[in-house]
Amino acid sequence: MAMSMPKISACEVADCSYNADKKCHTLAITVGDSSCAMCDTFTKASKKGGDPSTIGGVGACRSDNCRFNTSLECTAGSILVGLHSGHADCKTFASK
Repeated sequence: MAMSMPKISACEVADCSYNADKKCHTLAITVGDSSCAMCDTFTKASKKGGDPSTIGGVGACRSDNCRFNTSLECTAGSILVGLHSGHADCKTFASK
């Protein structure tokens, strides 16, 4: 069965270089394996990056303790990225 890449429904991290109008414009992010499911793709730079016609998706999820993680892939319908303790997190994360 083919998997589809969940889209990022919104990104609340305004200072990320891939964020424009609360949308993520990189092709895909990686969610890290920390206890708070950090967005490992977060980049703070002086210029914007990504493709403005693209809405980002979740390319990989390394948060083994998330109930949406199956074989290191995200199975949520979509995710929200937001701020947590000064960094970008997957706010859709839910413990198993």
